[in-house]
Amino acid sequence: MQRFVPVTKLIGTAAFSFWALVIHTPVPLAVLVVIELCLLALCGNFKSTSKAVLSLAVFAVFLAVVQLIGGGSLESAYVTGLRMLAMTIVFIILLTTTRLQDLTAALVKQIRVPYEYAFMFTAALRFVPDFIAESHAVQEAQACRGFSAKGNIFRKILNYMSVIQPLMLKSLGRSETMALSLELRGFNSDTRSFMSNVRLRGCDYLVLLLFVLLSIGVIYLRMHDLV
Repeated sequence: MQRFVPVTKLIGTAAFSFWALVIHTPVPLAVLVVIELCLLALCGNFKSTSKAVLSLAVFAVFLAVVQLIGGGSLESAYVTGLRMLAMTIVFIILLTTTRLQDLTAALVKQIRVPYEYAFMFTAALRFVPDFIAESHAVQEAQACRGFSAKGNIFRKILNYMSVIQPLMLKSLGRSETMALSLELRGFNSDTRSFMSNVRLRGCDYLVLLLFVLLSIGVIYLRMHDLV
């Protein structure tokens, strides 16, 4: 995965998500999830992302249970959970194998997304880990002040407001600092350059052709109710 340029990974992510949406039977979806897990292992990121994958698996089980409680069949419950896994694990692969600056360059230069939108997308991804770390820090600080999350669901929601308020204030302060620094660096300039080389190579064209052929095959099988 490291040898492919970001635009190939983006198109691959879109292709896997498309296949997960088109496929309506549990077995092919399970195969798709296994393939994604194998790709994650081949990238060498399975150990570092195992907690995230486990959390997604728990959430997939929760969605399947909700589907069953809502009157769905057992097969539809399997499809719901596996589809969610297939559409989220592939994003983990993308984010763990691609630098955000390379992703921004690919969105702007290859896919022709306006720079402002590409920057907004990658900046949001960049600050998700920081936001989670700050959330843990605020919870620990509030715990030292006697914060307790025990009680019923309504009590927990009310108590958690003491975590959300300082977290939102810290996020607003960070956004103001970021906006000021972007303005000082000429963010609104019409001329931009990228250091990242995101040109497609021979292996990228082969993989893109494979994605196209597989997508056509999946559509054909779906039209004949085989997947």
